[in-house]
Amino acid sequence: MKITQSFTSVAYPQANGQTEVVNRVIVQALKTRLQVLPVEIGQTSSRVESYPDNNDQSPAMELDLVEEKRDRAFIRMEAYRSRVMKSYNRKVRIRDFEVEDLVMKKVNPAGDVGKLEAWWEGPYKITRRVSSGSFYLEDAQGHSLKRPWNVFILKKYYV
Repeated sequence: MKITQSFTSVAYPQANGQTEVVNRVIVQALKTRLQVLPVEIGQTSSRVESYPDNNDQSPAMELDLVEEKRDRAFIRMEAYRSRVMKSYNRKVRIRDFEVEDLVMKKVNPAGDVGKLEAWWEGPYKITRRVSSGSFYLEDAQGHSLKRPWNVFILKKYYV
């Protein structure tokens, strides 16, 4: 039955008694299971007995059908991918901003923030696009923020 015994070291010595109790319960359960093994384990099943001995043609037939099985699997995979993509895209809200747009920036909660605190701060003006989802911002006084900000923490500011 390929049972291997593994030894572990206990991180908390005060729990040694609990470990021993659990191990004893597991060993007792295994012993009772192994003593009541059914006789049918050594018997072959009717499926194995009825399997044909001349199995020479079967692998060749399997090789002929490999391409067809691959094609079916590919079609199923593409259908699944399109369903997942359609489901995901239904929930996605696209946020794209242009230079000179006014945006609000999500507040990064530092420390103990109450539930009545503001979640957004701003408005900020977009000064430059870094990539498809990152922008440099400038506050109302004309001071640029030090790093680019991701589109996921920005939202449009409506005047």
